[in-house]
Amino acid sequence: MTSPVVHFTRTTTFLQPNQSRVLLRPFNHGDARKTNQILARILALPDDKVDQLLEGISASFSHRHLDLPKALLERCDQLRDLLPPAPLSEARRMLIGSCFLAEFSVESAALFNPSIVRHPDQSGLPAGALRFVLSLRATGEGHISSMTFRTGIVHPNQRIEILPPSPFLTEPQQIVNPWYEKPLFERKLAELHLDLEFTQRILGDLASSFTLDQLREALASEQAHRPGGLTQKEQTAAQGIWMLARSNFEVQFQPDRELSERVLFPATPAQRNGIEDARFVCFRNDDGIHDYYATFTAYDGRIVVPELVETTDFVHFRFITLNGPAALNKGMALFPRKVGGRYVMLSRQDNENTSIMFSDNVHFWNESTLLLTPAFPWEIIQLGNCGSPVETEAGWLVLSHGVGPMREYCIGAFLLDLEDPTKVLGRLREPLLKPNASEREGYVPNVVYTCGFLLHEGQLIIPYGLADHSTGFATVPLSEVLAAMEPDPLANP
Repeated sequence: MTSPVVHFTRTTTFLQPNQSRVLLRPFNHGDARKTNQILARILALPDDKVDQLLEGISASFSHRHLDLPKALLERCDQLRDLLPPAPLSEARRMLIGSCFLAEFSVESAALFNPSIVRHPDQSGLPAGALRFVLSLRATGEGHISSMTFRTGIVHPNQRIEILPPSPFLTEPQQIVNPWYEKPLFERKLAELHLDLEFTQRILGDLASSFTLDQLREALASEQAHRPGGLTQKEQTAAQGIWMLARSNFEVQFQPDRELSERVLFPATPAQRNGIEDARFVCFRNDDGIHDYYATFTAYDGRIVVPELVETTDFVHFRFITLNGPAALNKGMALFPRKVGGRYVMLSRQDNENTSIMFSDNVHFWNESTLLLTPAFPWEIIQLGNCGSPVETEAGWLVLSHGVGPMREYCIGAFLLDLEDPTKVLGRLREPLLKPNASEREGYVPNVVYTCGFLLHEGQLIIPYGLADHSTGFATVPLSEVLAAMEPDPLANP
């Protein structure tokens, strides 16, 4: 039987890596001896030489960074414990800061694996247009991945426009004293097997919501009341409590910065080598208010860990660990609303099949159920999701990724029942999108991949990564995708 033809269209909109957009990142010199020698050389310079060097730095770099003098002074202040007590001139302080900073080209190697959601601000658009937020995995030196953003518009004629990015990049400020909810904190400690009597004493001194400073004080107080010191087991528990707290944090950008200027760079040990493949979803809460969630993969160079980030405005972000025995591996994608009163997530526990999970708490996932297994040659090696489902009248539409011979990645689709998403209503026999001749070459050949798509005016808007290097767009009528759906050949009769 011949499957119905699906007429997808590759657009002319492309995003390429941009090496000219750079961040200022701390540059450490390895050991205290070298750091002290560098500082001694700077302190020994005459004032006129300091001014001359600073003029050169300003001429070369001030046009590449917003408020460069402020950044240099802030970096110097981070080294204040190593500096002499005598006041230093502002010029010398800026020169010190410059010697402990370096530019990092966030997007120098790749800009790919996009996710797309409706922008929270839809004002000023003509009828039939849609403003969107595009998140992207940006990869730079050392193959370190971070999360960057673009803004775009789907015009009434379905033309896709990506607004030009700002030439500048900025990182957020970490909120020094985030709040923690004691019940969730206790639950995670139990999962880490840290629910000891020592732990209970620490948390017993804290309110139902507490800050990082209050947690620090509780730990210090417990240690002060133990003149003999903590046992080895208690020291391990104290370290685990602190690491858990530092893994859950909040950051805030300056609201006047353009969205394209904002970069979420790895900030914890678990994220050391990358924040990868964010799957954003605009989530409708029970009260009708929308939040944005994104699951992503934290990578420390050896281990991958799924994590969650939350925001309402793309200014303030809250990073939270995903917990529970089912919160593992890559490719977790949250449904855009609760189903049957519960959160629902697609996942891939075994690097082969697609599973589904339900939970009463978006941060905890305890069990998974097998949903789909590879059925067709183009997905013979692996089958996963390509982002969060989109709700249609026919069911939950999910874009999938399949890995076939020669490790070729293609994009397919399947359909789930609206009321019971464990029921597969149909799937595509043939890929919706596969690498063409011009898309095969790149950092990782033969890959097309996306982390999310939109439905607008009956069209699927699909941004997708090309060969783990750049990003393109495709559109396809929803009606044609649904018409091409066939029953799952592996379903039980």
